[in-house]
Amino acid sequence: MEKQTTQTLRSGKYVKFIAYAALVILLNVAGLTLFARIDLTGNHIYSLSKASREAVKVLSEPLTLHVFFTRNLPAPHNSTERYLHDLLAEYAVLAGKNFNYRFYDVSPEDGTPQSAKIENQKLAESYGVQPVQIQAVESDEVKFQKAYMGLVLIHGDLVERIPAITSTDGLEYQITTAIQKLTNKVSVLLALKDPIQVKLYKSSSMDAIAPYMGLDSLPSLNSEVESVVKKLNSQLYGKLSYSFLDPSADPKLESDIKTHQIMSLKWPEISNGKIPAGQGAIGMVMQYGAKSVSIPLLHVIKIPIIGTQYQLAEMTAVEEAMNHQVETLIGINEALGYLADHGTPNLYGSPMARGQQGASEDVDMFRNLVSKTYSFKDVQLQEQTVLDGYNCLVIAGPTQPFTDYDLFLIDQYLMKGKNLAVFLDAFKEGGGQQNMFTPQGPQMVPLNTGLEKLLEHYGIGIKPVMVMDENSFKQQVPPQYGGGERHIYFAPLIKNDQINKDYPFMESIKGLVAFKMSPLLANSDKLTQNGVKANLLFSSSLKSWEMKAPLNLNPLFIQPPAASDKMAAQPLAYILEGEFPSYFAGKPIPEKPQPEKSPTGQDETEDPEDSEKAPNPEAPASTADAAKSADLSKIEGEGSVISKGQPGKIFIMASSEMLKDNILDEAGRSPNAVFILNVLDYLNNHQDIATMRAKEQRFNPLVDMSPSAKTAVKSLNIAGLPVLVVLAGIVVWLRRKSRRRQIQQMFQKQEG
Repeated sequence: MEKQTTQTLRSGKYVKFIAYAALVILLNVAGLTLFARIDLTGNHIYSLSKASREAVKVLSEPLTLHVFFTRNLPAPHNSTERYLHDLLAEYAVLAGKNFNYRFYDVSPEDGTPQSAKIENQKLAESYGVQPVQIQAVESDEVKFQKAYMGLVLIHGDLVERIPAITSTDGLEYQITTAIQKLTNKVSVLLALKDPIQVKLYKSSSMDAIAPYMGLDSLPSLNSEVESVVKKLNSQLYGKLSYSFLDPSADPKLESDIKTHQIMSLKWPEISNGKIPAGQGAIGMVMQYGAKSVSIPLLHVIKIPIIGTQYQLAEMTAVEEAMNHQVETLIGINEALGYLADHGTPNLYGSPMARGQQGASEDVDMFRNLVSKTYSFKDVQLQEQTVLDGYNCLVIAGPTQPFTDYDLFLIDQYLMKGKNLAVFLDAFKEGGGQQNMFTPQGPQMVPLNTGLEKLLEHYGIGIKPVMVMDENSFKQQVPPQYGGGERHIYFAPLIKNDQINKDYPFMESIKGLVAFKMSPLLANSDKLTQNGVKANLLFSSSLKSWEMKAPLNLNPLFIQPPAASDKMAAQPLAYILEGEFPSYFAGKPIPEKPQPEKSPTGQDETEDPEDSEKAPNPEAPASTADAAKSADLSKIEGEGSVISKGQPGKIFIMASSEMLKDNILDEAGRSPNAVFILNVLDYLNNHQDIATMRAKEQRFNPLVDMSPSAKTAVKSLNIAGLPVLVVLAGIVVWLRRKSRRRQIQQMFQKQEG
């Protein structure tokens, strides 16, 4: 009986073992097909962001990644390779069959034949991936070795490379932006389900008045635009659908004209009743899904003495605008407007290139960082009749005054639902250069360009002072000058608790360095009246104060005020959002300044050959003569001035120094660089890209603590931890003693 029981127990053990083994095998098999990860990091740095997921989901053609990485690298580069493996695996899961990647072993030769590795090295170098030198510690010795750490992305005939991946910082951002570059206009267009609608609105009633407005080609506008659409369709895989709409024949189109803010005109009887009073509208709209953009075809210009002039857009300009708006509608290769006159810093080197005497040349970092995502479009207000073709206009450090016509162009640009990024200085250098006789340094004098009144109308102003802060950057003083640290009070350190986290792209930014900034004044009454919301992005600390003009920025001559009541936090950056009211609502269109005359009396912009083609004053009267004699001031325009804008945004910061090379870093990973790039992405409606870049911000400063709290923490670390270990040991000893007593009592009972 006992033997049978023993065999039964043994067989039961075998059954359990086999069952458990089968369960483990099944779990491993299931694990090959079922995979899940949970990212518990604060910024979700090990999970793909929304922008990355969208970038690979739209792949319509295969994208191949060749990764050239030397194996068995020392720390921390070995963790970079593991992170890259995991990251590409997540891309592949989302993209499916159109995303392929391969790791090539390019380890250096070790004396044995390694033909495959040599071929991989040649392949890497053919793609422009060269080995980099890294540092390794072996046997207590610091050694240097060459290693391949790059990848290449191939999409059709296009190649994009990341030649050196030395850190995980910003790696997802680099790969995603490279994918977005490769999945260019062609691949995105091929994935479109519906065509892009191109609608030309032109009232046939305008054909009669066109000659009197100098618009002889207006009747043929439909055929000209249609030809442009056909030409573009040959390049865009036939994704444009063209239609001509006549508001004179269809009154229902009046709502479209108001929605898209298409220019409409009204005119009285002209030429003794030959042309009856009437009205009409003209403009173009491109629409895809919920997105739509308007392209103006008729420009209104007021010229002194000559008066009001109407100018039809050139077809080459229309073609360029349509091509760009296609990219805008489908969200690729967007342009970023940059004000290139009025003394702003020159993006491309010498100011002589555009006649900008005295413009700064140290915004190379800013240009290089932004150019990775956007293409700059120089905007010179003196040569423009309308601003269009980009979602955001950057106005950085202008020093020359704006005319009313300049302000009109900027105002109407904002009214179209576009956005402004304004870096406006309240001061400029004004003499007093530092030398052995004037050690005080350069003097800063107030600056007023006229743009201030436009911003004040919208509800935000700049106080003509400069912010100083005790919580500021500290400069290391050379030993020959006494050594130690020196406060640069006009470079406040912006800490985590001074930064607004309401915007997702600001959540991971935990510190900034401000520089030569003036405080902003938000007019709450004006903002409420305009229906505009002002969101403060960051402010200085409670230990900041104001310095008034004339300013002397020599650190040796700046001291904090003795009275603490003169210190208070100062707002330094705002984003305004809403439907802004026009500064020119109810006002006539400002006159466009005439070009400066050359010494010969001829316009500098006028072509001498054009003067030879001028009409002969003795020639017989024609339609052109009738146009000259007609009084165009009697034509009333509706839509020539947009009085209430579509929802737009204004970012404002009273310092263009934040864009200079001494503030931004070349890699674009510092908090200041990430902040500037995120703001531009947000203004260009790319919140996902901004959020992705911000989540990889690794700057995590320690939380500020009071001296007593610091002392408590130090005491805990020095004396508290040993005490806790002793207490834990006593608890363990008491538990063991109690357990021995219980065992002793149990055996005593059994003996009794």
